[in-house]
Amino acid sequence: MNPVVRIVARRLRNAVPVLAIVAIGSYGLLALAPGDAVDAYLSGGAGGNASYVAQLRQQWGLDRSFGARLLSYLLSLLTLDFGWSVAFSRPVREVVLDRLGNTLLLMSAAIAMSFSLGTVLGVVAGSRPGSWRDRVLSLVSLALYAAPGFWLGLMMIVAFAVKLSWFPLGGIGTIGAPMEGLARVRDMAWHLVLPASALGLVYLALYLRLMRSGMVEAWRSDFVRTARAKGLTRQRIVWRHVARNALLPVVTMLGLQAGAMLGGSVVIESVFAIPGLGRLAYEAVGQRDVPLLLGIILAGTVMVILINLLVDLAYARLDPRVVIR
Repeated sequence: MNPVVRIVARRLRNAVPVLAIVAIGSYGLLALAPGDAVDAYLSGGAGGNASYVAQLRQQWGLDRSFGARLLSYLLSLLTLDFGWSVAFSRPVREVVLDRLGNTLLLMSAAIAMSFSLGTVLGVVAGSRPGSWRDRVLSLVSLALYAAPGFWLGLMMIVAFAVKLSWFPLGGIGTIGAPMEGLARVRDMAWHLVLPASALGLVYLALYLRLMRSGMVEAWRSDFVRTARAKGLTRQRIVWRHVARNALLPVVTMLGLQAGAMLGGSVVIESVFAIPGLGRLAYEAVGQRDVPLLLGIILAGTVMVILINLLVDLAYARLDPRVVIR
């Protein structure tokens, strides 16, 4: 069997129990939380007597036992039915799909920026350890890594949106502007510059430091001495030998940080008013909308699984000696 097909088949097979564990665990934890959707609905100003409360709980399926509700939910997942959102009065699948695209755009832009720029700067810093470039980049990366993402986002809004008026304050596109094709792509990219930078700068610092450390370690390896003995230029040694071997832990960290980046998008989407899964999760928690929150958690789990699958394929491509079991 083709190694790529074997890796994909094995990862997809392992994804089934992972999704089951996440679904059962999340449902159990949310069931233990005090209050439900009816309590949130009544606390919002809607009055009602005891009979009306009982009617709502029966209508929304909250009057059944925990085991019956969990079994019904798991059986509905087999048909890709994620339930009904009581906050939006729509199927959960439709609500999640409406917001999923914006989160994917934000995460893709942040990952592309942080990984590519962090890797290149790490190569620059690690190509000559101890040089002034190495010291400056290491200091900048440490400062970025110590800064919270929401603070970076607020500072960027103040500097580049309020003071300089280079970028919009927030949102995913210009409201009320009928755009199509390339004009819409440019408008969305313009709106994503600040939030993607705020989300990705922290991870850029992490990838820079990892790449720099990997290159410092790789310079001591035997294959570098062999390449020098063959008369290869320093530039060729840096890019074809040292950087390629140092890239492996960076790619591994990319997969490990996918879940953390998805969690960080909750704050960034709130700061920049981006209608994505992060803001949707915040709204679902406020409304005690358990089916919607579970749908968001499962969607995030699927995204993390797919990102780790791509990381495994990239890892095997970078180092064919690695056999991913």
